[in-house]
Order: sequence, then C-alpha cells, then structure tokens
Amino acid sequence: MTEQSEGERIRLLLLDSQALFRASLSRLLALQPGLEVAGDCGEAAEALAILAASPVDVVLLDFEHATEGGSGFFAPALRSGYHGRFLIVAGTADARSAALAIRLGASGIFLKSEGPDRLIQAIQMVAHGAVWFDQQIIRSLADEPKSDLPFSERERKVLLGILSGLTNRKIGNNLGLSESAVKSAVQQLFLKTGVRTRSQLVRAALEGSLVAASPPAARHSNG
Repeated sequence: MTEQSEGERIRLLLLDSQALFRASLSRLLALQPGLEVAGDCGEAAEALAILAASPVDVVLLDFEHATEGGSGFFAPALRSGYHGRFLIVAGTADARSAALAIRLGASGIFLKSEGPDRLIQAIQMVAHGAVWFDQQIIRSLADEPKSDLPFSERERKVLLGILSGLTNRKIGNNLGLSESAVKSAVQQLFLKTGVRTRSQLVRAALEGSLVAASPPAARHSNG
C-alpha cells in the first residue's frame, strides 16, 4: 500500500450501517482542512462502486462490514484494486474482534466514545502508514494471557509502552529502566518479530499476541 504524502488531502470513504451516525460523521469530516469525503454509504456494494469511481486513501467502516462473511469488506475492496487503508470506527472492541480485524487488514480501530479531534488524528496517522489502536484494545492485549511470541517480561512491558504511544524515555521512567535498556529491549522485539519499525511492531504484536480469532458466527453490534 502506498503511504499518503504530507500536505496532500486525505480522501475518505465512510461505510457504516447506522445512517444517522454516518451522515453526521460525513458532515464533520468534510469541514476539516486536509480531509475530503469521497462518499458515504451503508452497503458494501455501494462502497465498491465509489472506490471504482473515486480515489480513496482511507475507508472508515464499522465492525459489521469489517467481519461480515469471514473476510468482510477487505477482500472485495482489495480485489477491486483498492490500495488504501482501512480504519474501523466502532462502538466497542474486544480482543478477539480486534485480532480478527487486524488479520483481515485493518490499520486501526477507533472507538466512537473518543472525540472528533482524536478521530482526525487517527485518520492522519493511518493515512501516513502508521497504526491506531484505542487504549481499551491495548488494555485487552495487556490482560490477554496467551502469547505466541517469545517475549521476556521486560520486553512485554516495553511493548505495552510502545502500544500506548510512549517514547523510550517515558517507558524507561515508568519501568525504572535506563533509556539504553529500553532501546535494547526494542531491538530484541524487532529481531523476534522480524520487523524494522515501531508501526510494524505494533501490528505484529497485535496479530501474534491476541487470542487466535476465528470468524464470528453472528454480526457484531456497533451500538
């Protein structure tokens, strides 16, 4: 996927089954400098038609469309030639749902309980190649006992600091470690996950450390 260049307008597509929420969000985002709403719709078929007709950088979608049928909207969008990113905007998100969405291709999950400024920040980060996960999801990860990645206790704590968006210095202060010790732990995390950047590390950790997810039998509610 190509990353959005600094200074370019970020083109958005909204796909959400709740018409009132979708319309309100569309009006809000259309007023923001640097953002452009290419379209909003409640059905996947409509969204695919918009993607075919207009350039889009980020698709904002709900969990219902993200996970429907096992592969959700991700697979048909990618098959249609879409090269942008996906940001889920949801009412709630548990560890299992988050893990499934990440595996399917989401670059982030934003909770509706957060404010508009935070959503704009999330959109900008995702558009520029970073990842965004709400603190509630990070706490779910911290509480999850299963890990498929061979992290030491120190590495796990450093990773949780990274997931919270903290700098090496702040992580060190919180854990009583020197900044060099944190840097060393970060390098070990890179080696163990086979990544080179923090954004890649976040995705690898969320994919590998959350409970193995299987497609849900019923649609998720975004109430």
